[in-house]
Amino acid sequence: NRRPFQRQNFAVYRGASMAKTTRQTAAITGAGDGIGRALAINLNERGIDLYLCDISQERLDTTVAMLDTTRSSVSTALVDCGNRAEIEAWAATITAENDCLDFLFNNAGVAYGAQFREASLDNFEWLMNINYWGVVWCTKALLPLLEASPSGHLVNISSIFGMVGIATQSAYNSAKFAVRGFTESLQAEYRGTALTVTCVHPGGIATNIALRARTDGESSEVSAEERDESFKQVARTSPTKAAQVIMKGTLAGRRRVFIGWDAWVMHTITKFMPTSYHTITARLGSKNDDIG
Repeated sequence: NRRPFQRQNFAVYRGASMAKTTRQTAAITGAGDGIGRALAINLNERGIDLYLCDISQERLDTTVAMLDTTRSSVSTALVDCGNRAEIEAWAATITAENDCLDFLFNNAGVAYGAQFREASLDNFEWLMNINYWGVVWCTKALLPLLEASPSGHLVNISSIFGMVGIATQSAYNSAKFAVRGFTESLQAEYRGTALTVTCVHPGGIATNIALRARTDGESSEVSAEERDESFKQVARTSPTKAAQVIMKGTLAGRRRVFIGWDAWVMHTITKFMPTSYHTITARLGSKNDDIG
């Protein structure tokens, strides 16, 4: 269901000494916490002007409170990344204020756990709209600005679940595999141009994604708090560390970035066991449900 445009709130925080003509600009979806917030802090420390969006105004306000607005300007918008109209309205605001965009981080994401036979198609579609279509819509809307940058960076957050299939994660796997395919196609299209396209594959990052996950069937018998506690036991990489790895890979022009030892292990397993890795991941499935 689409909410009316009036739901969108835009706020701008600007320091007195800023000169837009010499600054780089970045847009981040899902900037209210987790990796998105950590990226905002990292980029703010680099003096990069920020356009941040999230579905929660409270979380956005908390992110802004962590930033130094004398270093760079910060503009926030309340946006549901599963809603094409809201994304396009946010992008129109950015376009009206800028000739180019140097960084776009498509980071917003949600989780949904269920055996597929028990899965709600409404919940499946909800996740796909945010985790996949949100990436496509935002990229399409802001691509002209990225193309206009002398050194543009498009960074799409997939997951290690964009490389391995896990039980109860058919929706999440579908979205993250799709993000990977979409991103790698754009890498081919923009090869040799000023626009660098990077696909990020985090392993377990200590965020609130499992706490806020939707569930159906047997997966719903586990409380959100229990699910979060189980996830945090295996999600050892901090959002701050994830942002550092993402920025290092992005600025180096890397096409693929893995975050965490678990991501590297999973990637290695698929190289040697491309069709039989489930014999290993099945043992980990009960611990890793809803991993991001």
